[in-house]
Amino acid sequence: MRVAITGATGLIGGALAGYLGGDGVDVLRLVRRPAAGARELQWDPAKPDGGLAGEALNGVDAVVHLSGAPIASRRWTPARKHELRASRVDSTAALIRAMLAAPAPPPVLLAGSAIGWYGNTAGHAVDESAPSGAGFLPTLVRDWEEATAPARAAGIRVVNLRSGIVLSRRGGLLGPLLLPFRLGLGARIGTGTQYLSWITLTDHLRAVRFLLAQDLSGPVNLTAPAPATNADFTRALARAVHRPAVLQVPAAVVRLALGELSTELLSSSRVVPARLEAAGFTFQHPTIGPALAAAIAR
Repeated sequence: MRVAITGATGLIGGALAGYLGGDGVDVLRLVRRPAAGARELQWDPAKPDGGLAGEALNGVDAVVHLSGAPIASRRWTPARKHELRASRVDSTAALIRAMLAAPAPPPVLLAGSAIGWYGNTAGHAVDESAPSGAGFLPTLVRDWEEATAPARAAGIRVVNLRSGIVLSRRGGLLGPLLLPFRLGLGARIGTGTQYLSWITLTDHLRAVRFLLAQDLSGPVNLTAPAPATNADFTRALARAVHRPAVLQVPAAVVRLALGELSTELLSSSRVVPARLEAAGFTFQHPTIGPALAAAIAR
């Protein structure tokens, strides 16, 4: 099997390339910088066809599209919102044009998406059948998924990977939290009752590999089966690093510091992986305590 991966220099894409390569998959990394060797291919997601020649993706068995600017790295200014949209919606459209230009287009596309589709679910658990929420992020994710329509219309099997927060000590949400928690400065955010839908990097990679071999299409939640409240997450991380976590950051402070982005920390996202489990996938890390311990150890 030959699989092309965008976002292959990022946390998840880089790990996925190594994971699939170790499983005997021939991996082609799509990178923005000049290619370094035969296993890399330079592309430019800002161009209508990604800057890829018609033959570039010919004969590739599947494409995993993981490009996208980090959602929570800074405030959602108008310029930042434009960047977030272009890096997802526009890059997806460009990649699909390149796929369809190939004489033998890749028959499978696993396209990055996010549980931001659902918006604030409060305390209610939701699965893939739930409608899109309201606000900037649900609208962005909805448009992101709709950008894959031309691939579906061409007969390509498309899976929209609605990823939760991926736990890894190397980055994402968890990486920056480790130092303050190890210093005893861990704190719950606001009331702490808001849910966090998460998945370890290990299980995320395993799920992508699983979906490459399945016949599923459409949205699939890549989240562990037991979402945790912010308070539970805070306690579990404090236990994992053997430090107390008795502090609290008031919601008003978060809103003042982050503006509209604060909704990501203060709203509740209780998302369950119904389709993944129904297809027979089993999690190595289904609960938050052992999951954090494993993520920190790797």
